[in-house]
Amino acid sequence: MRTAYSWRLVKLLAVSAVFVLSAQILTSTRSKHQPKPSPITVAEYRVLSPETYQYIINQPAVCRDRSPFLVFMVPVTPQEVSAREAIRKTWGAPGQDTLTLFYMGLPEGGQLSSIQDRLEDESRKHADIIQMNFQDSYQNLTIKTMMVMNWLATHCPNTSYVMKVDADIFVNVFYLIRWLRSSPQQGFITGSVINDGRPRRDRNSKWHISEEQYPEDSFPPYVSGAGYVFSADLAGRISWASRFVRMIPLEDVYVGLCLRVLGVRPVYSFSLLTLRNLFEIRNLEYNRCTFAKLMIVNGFNPSKLLHDWQDFSKGHTSC
Repeated sequence: MRTAYSWRLVKLLAVSAVFVLSAQILTSTRSKHQPKPSPITVAEYRVLSPETYQYIINQPAVCRDRSPFLVFMVPVTPQEVSAREAIRKTWGAPGQDTLTLFYMGLPEGGQLSSIQDRLEDESRKHADIIQMNFQDSYQNLTIKTMMVMNWLATHCPNTSYVMKVDADIFVNVFYLIRWLRSSPQQGFITGSVINDGRPRRDRNSKWHISEEQYPEDSFPPYVSGAGYVFSADLAGRISWASRFVRMIPLEDVYVGLCLRVLGVRPVYSFSLLTLRNLFEIRNLEYNRCTFAKLMIVNGFNPSKLLHDWQDFSKGHTSC
């Protein structure tokens, strides 16, 4: 019995060491030759300025009496009621170390639609919804992300880490919190790092971006928007950097452009134990012990998330 316990302790210490190593293989660094950025015009910045938009629903006091270790910011549309309910009952459930908030714009049809009325009822019940008066659409995801950054810097500046994560993601919150305990506390951002991104000029592509919008032939390193984690100090810094970066509709690339202004490089999180990217964004068939070694997996609808989480939360420690 004692031998088995000692072996599990040794294994735990070894895994913890790998966590630290995998988190810090690539540290965020400021380039010595980073060119001095030039501010964009007032008209160009207006579309991304927090002063352009107003809150319809807000939670300004949610961090007033506490400093959560990790804040989940989940961008959703007002219509995604079942996704929000599933997250509240699974990885986004209230915890001592975590806070989960849902961020959105206005539904189609405007603020007076029946969707909006139900949303305000939901907000009164759960107090976890933040809404601003921009139109909630795919093309406005960059606006949404920049408003998230500003909200964090303004209303929750003392949190340690933030995870921006989509609503169809399975988050291994247990592993994530343990891993972050040994991660850098400033200038740190990690996820599924994309180093070879290039603009798509095909007008029929969902990710089309014109040469006028972005004349360069490649993107700087950025993290996939499906789910990424960053130290909370970066929220205000990224918000500031948006004054130097023209708006493009690819929100994850846009964050990467802001990071370039700051001289911060995303960290690739790779486990030496499993030889996997910890931020797995591909669809994977659910397996408790496979998922126990990953931070995120995408492709989860609300019913699948509820079903698989019930098994995972009870049995992941046995893997």
